[in-house]
Amino acid sequence: MKDAPRQQFRWAPHVSGIANVKLKEYEPSDQVEAQNEYAAWAVLRNSERPLGVGDILETPAGDLRICKYVGFEAARWFVPEPHPNAGPPSGAVALETLTGIN
Repeated sequence: MKDAPRQQFRWAPHVSGIANVKLKEYEPSDQVEAQNEYAAWAVLRNSERPLGVGDILETPAGDLRICKYVGFEAARWFVPEPHPNAGPPSGAVALETLTGIN
């Protein structure tokens, strides 16, 4: 996890349930092989980059586990829903222009 979001995460109140996490707040890291998230934490504990509060582990199946003070909990990537009244993206060309329909 990047430093600025980590500080916000550290001081936020603990909530239970699946955490929604934003991809932009994380940087990819090395892989570690372990039987579960606690074994991965133990392997990384004395490494150059130990797991900290707010860090995420991703399983080969794509499941996310976020490190919290109380242990690891489920997480998922936050995907914003498109605004229902949003027009085409800037620079988009109307369908009529592309197909020649009048």
